[in-house]
Amino acid sequence: MNVSAVYLDHAATTPMREPVAAAVADQFRIPGNPSSLHTAGRAARRVVEEAREQIAAGLGARPSEVVFTSGGTEADNLAVIGTFEARRSADPRRTRLIVGATEHHAVLDAVEYLVTQHGALVDWIEVDGQGRHDPDTVAELIQRNPKDVALVSMMWANNEVGTVQPVAEVAAIAHSVGVPFHTDAVQAAGQLPVDFAASGADLMAIAAHKLGGPTGVGALIARRDAVLQPGTFGGGQERGLRSGTLDVAGIRGFGVAVAETVATLDTHRKHLVGLRDRLIEEALGLDLGIEVSGRHVVGDADHRLAGNAHLRVPGCDGDSLLYLLDAAGVQCSTGSACQAGVPRPSHVLLAMGIPESGARGALRLTLGHTSTDADVDRFLEVLPSCVERAQRAGQVA
Repeated sequence: MNVSAVYLDHAATTPMREPVAAAVADQFRIPGNPSSLHTAGRAARRVVEEAREQIAAGLGARPSEVVFTSGGTEADNLAVIGTFEARRSADPRRTRLIVGATEHHAVLDAVEYLVTQHGALVDWIEVDGQGRHDPDTVAELIQRNPKDVALVSMMWANNEVGTVQPVAEVAAIAHSVGVPFHTDAVQAAGQLPVDFAASGADLMAIAAHKLGGPTGVGALIARRDAVLQPGTFGGGQERGLRSGTLDVAGIRGFGVAVAETVATLDTHRKHLVGLRDRLIEEALGLDLGIEVSGRHVVGDADHRLAGNAHLRVPGCDGDSLLYLLDAAGVQCSTGSACQAGVPRPSHVLLAMGIPESGARGALRLTLGHTSTDADVDRFLEVLPSCVERAQRAGQVA
């Protein structure tokens, strides 16, 4: 990686925080399997449980509700597939899933697996032009037949356009008829005051590397009364839901990352929203025909993630523009990193009613704890020439 490059892809992963890196490096030097009963094993177990307490305290959960996973994708899979299988096993009528149309593929592909392999039915919760779900729509979908619903799943904040969803309202609607509610909070944690208990969610996925923690570790926050089919089998770790030897170093780093994030959340959000607003407003003022996706109100960090700027550039292919910006020293994305390189318009933008022609010129620019005014300056400096070249290439094609 070019160390002088401007990094505007924090939604994909954000640089590890220095205290996290120090904690992980320190733990790597210490042996011990947390399932072992000897001194080293008990010491490793203590590290895991202290991190579990840090994460629970930072996210409004009980330590016993934190189930460690390899990341957000595994947590989402465990929540969606595990709940469906357990609920259908207890009541064969529970074959229907109610899911947000703009979810991350960690949820969408898990749902597709259940549809193709297990006969699940799915109702998609549509969004408005700003990418927001209407709780009344969820209520209507549930009321079609409350007794056949296995799960309602809606992400807390969208990973592409940054729209924050009414999760507490939807959780209450689901609970009114005894249906569990899952939310993917991978993007929300770190930019919003995420409180698991207050949200009313039964299941919530988070990932350490979005918070300045290490990659390869995350958690499913699951209420103690949540009924799930395990995703792996073996040693019975993590309430029997996720067998496997725990990554002690990664979990220690995860705990530090959550603690650091929560301690600095207010100042961090103010910093990000200032950078985001300047980036958006000045990009719109470049007379390039750029449009912003989703709700944008200056100073608003409650309805749109503070660090998310999603722009649509007319007459450009997003991937071409991305490569030109990369060559100019600015790293960003066109959407989810998990779908990078897939030559098709964003399902999020299409669901928002944006035509395919407009969706193809999308850029996702996301800011994080290392972002500066100089990063925004550099992006705005190189954008016009990159757009001109990308538009020219599009005309030739």
